[in-house]
Amino acid sequence: MKITVGALTPDDRQEWESLYREYAEFYQIPMTSEILDTVWNWIFEEDYGFYALVAKNGNNRPIGLMHFREMPSPLRGKKVGFLDDLFVLPESRGTGVVDEMFKKLSKESAKNGWPFVRWITAEDNYRGRGVYDRTAEKTKWVTYQMSV
Repeated sequence: MKITVGALTPDDRQEWESLYREYAEFYQIPMTSEILDTVWNWIFEEDYGFYALVAKNGNNRPIGLMHFREMPSPLRGKKVGFLDDLFVLPESRGTGVVDEMFKKLSKESAKNGWPFVRWITAEDNYRGRGVYDRTAEKTKWVTYQMSV
């Protein structure tokens, strides 16, 4: 399968929204039009430091998305990358889409001067973790979240 990975364009809104809704459903997170509008605006807001990539198949159909951002790392005195969202349509999994997306993420991160990209995933995301285990180094950090 021919796969291309590049930045989202304003013409990709409908397909992006469909992919993002499926991603939210996977994590059982309610999705609203307000959230979709907010995230879409972040992607195209100049100097915001939030980015999106889309993977398309040979028919130019979007089959995967990736959202990532710049994040300060105070102990390093540098900006680093943080991968927020990664989703590939179930029927396109196992075809090399994620590998191509990570290659593009690596190039974009190098262009931004980030020494690394960090991310978290659900403990039970076994399929995703299999890819992450061969793509990156698992850290020793445990994640906490405090409600406010």
